[in-house]
Amino acid sequence: MTSADKEKNIDFIREIVERDIREGKHDGRVHTRFPPEPNGYLHIGHAKAICINFDIAEEYDGLYNLRFDDTNPVKEDVEYVESIMRDIRWLGFDWEDRLYYASDYFDRMYIYAEQLIDKGAAYVCDLSAEEVREHRGTLTEPGRNSPWRNRSIEENLDLFRRMKAGEFPDGTRTLRAKIDMASPNMNMRDPAIYRILRKSHHRTGDRWCIYPMYDYAHCLEDSIEGITHSCCSIEFEDHRPLYDWFLDRLDIFHPQQIEFARLNLTYTVMSKRKLAMLVENDLVSGWDDPRMPTLSGLRRRGYTPEAIRDFIGRIGIAKRDSIVDMALLEYCIRDDLNRRAPRLMAVLDPLKVIIKNYPSDKSEELEFINNPEDSSAGSRMVQFSRELYIERNDFQEEPHRKFKRLSPGREVRLRYAYLVTCVDSVKDENGNVTELICTYDPETRGGNTPDGRKVKGTLHWVSAVHSKPAEVRLYDRLFTLENPLESDDFIDTINDESLMVINRCRIEPSAADLAIGEPVQFERQGYFCKDPDSTEGKLVFNRTISLRDTWKRILKNQK
Repeated sequence: MTSADKEKNIDFIREIVERDIREGKHDGRVHTRFPPEPNGYLHIGHAKAICINFDIAEEYDGLYNLRFDDTNPVKEDVEYVESIMRDIRWLGFDWEDRLYYASDYFDRMYIYAEQLIDKGAAYVCDLSAEEVREHRGTLTEPGRNSPWRNRSIEENLDLFRRMKAGEFPDGTRTLRAKIDMASPNMNMRDPAIYRILRKSHHRTGDRWCIYPMYDYAHCLEDSIEGITHSCCSIEFEDHRPLYDWFLDRLDIFHPQQIEFARLNLTYTVMSKRKLAMLVENDLVSGWDDPRMPTLSGLRRRGYTPEAIRDFIGRIGIAKRDSIVDMALLEYCIRDDLNRRAPRLMAVLDPLKVIIKNYPSDKSEELEFINNPEDSSAGSRMVQFSRELYIERNDFQEEPHRKFKRLSPGREVRLRYAYLVTCVDSVKDENGNVTELICTYDPETRGGNTPDGRKVKGTLHWVSAVHSKPAEVRLYDRLFTLENPLESDDFIDTINDESLMVINRCRIEPSAADLAIGEPVQFERQGYFCKDPDSTEGKLVFNRTISLRDTWKRILKNQK
């Protein structure tokens, strides 16, 4: 990145980094990390943290680590580890050989815990979890000291070692930091450091029956790895004094924790716990449901990593939480796909058209431009025949005044093909139109009008003989409220119309050659991608986003 680019993108975190480099702090090193807990799938909020930590390291010629905070084997799974690595690679980041786990440091964390006991800064407590809560106090009332707080160093060391040896049942004892039960910061009221938990760990197996707590382990991991700038979201701001307390008491390398605002989006939720509720209650099809804000869900829907990184760059980095309009994210994906996505024709609600003056035994190939925004994308050949399909809503038997598409006696242009005129229609017993009878002008090949006559309507179409059947899934926002959490129960705000499945679609045959996830624009319909549910005999496409740009309308209204 050039100095001009840095100046353009400067924010308060980069100001801190640049100041530290100027002052020679940490010998001018920049070393960041992304430390997910492997207890769920990453969502777009995590993408912000990933981009901040990895981009800053790259911009200042530093290093970045991927580290899994795997301190709670109850909720962790290898499935989540693999999905997180897959998502980060998809976003375009490579941690090279710097992949770490909190469990890599369990031995050292245990030694540090004994050092805290030796310093009189930690003690073994026999209170149950419920009793700890009762002693903790409230935001307006101080807590009460544990009756076990003044045990001797020797007794605490003995009990802690026996905890490690497995002598006590789960939940009967914890190791707690001895800080201040009257602190206005609840995190400083003698927090737990270790708990007894007989649960097999996905990396260490059954070697441990005590596990470190997240707040204790996290700062030690940063210190051990030599992290210089520990960038995290704002909810950890109240945890920073505890982070500093541990490092100061142990007198070890001290990274700097810097907090930034979380990413919140309208019409969605960003809590892993709430997203897990959607999955567990079968309200979505899984973590990769295209309506989910998870990176795997967005990827399956057809969002591109370039669009997501552009979106993260546009919203910037601030200290105060805010809610970003979903329309901005949608604008970014449209802008990206408009440049890169090839065009195809697909008819979602087919109405058959028979061109009665076109030979029944004839078909021909017509040249179509693949992407008018990209001259290097070239062209493709599309089959034209006597029987076609158009969209049902492109025909009106009694057209309203502003309707410019096909109706009895009206001439329209078939895209890149010919001008056709509707001369008759076929109806079923209920009076519904089932077929249109049209004529075409053979002198208008390619949609041209040599005589210069004006034709207002242009329709997309597919050949009835050559097109492929397809299932198309149209996705809308998962929730009906801009902020679902304003409801007493966010589940009640789920949009019952967030998914519409259309099974009778027809699509250009070349769609079968698209790779899973490859973006494409269905002309006049929106941007789509091929879903993994597709098989050789069944094409399935997800709508990524419609063509209508609501963000531009919002900006226009603001002006």
